[in-house]
Amino acid sequence: MALKHAKAMEVVDVSPLGDALRGSKTHAIVKTASFEAIRLILPEGAVLPAHKVPGELTLHCLEGRVEIRTEGRSLELAAGCWIFLEGDQVHSVEGLQDSSLLLTIMLTR
Repeated sequence: MALKHAKAMEVVDVSPLGDALRGSKTHAIVKTASFEAIRLILPEGAVLPAHKVPGELTLHCLEGRVEIRTEGRSLELAAGCWIFLEGDQVHSVEGLQDSSLLLTIMLTR
């Protein structure tokens, strides 16, 4: 069964999940030809291995704490922090705490 994606002008709640974070899973919020928004759930100790995406992206940490590693740099995002990455930038993400992030990707054509 496919997950429901948001439609234009539909309000989506991306506030912290609190106690519900532990049982939550990553899910796409919306995807169009040029844009994708995903609620990324990253448990403590989990790692998204090094990868890259063709489009520019942002990560907004909604709750918890993660470490972003790029070639030669390591940055920590805590709740309320936001970062921009250029397209094709190799990066990995590790959950330092149970975390929820808003990932946006500008898709290339």
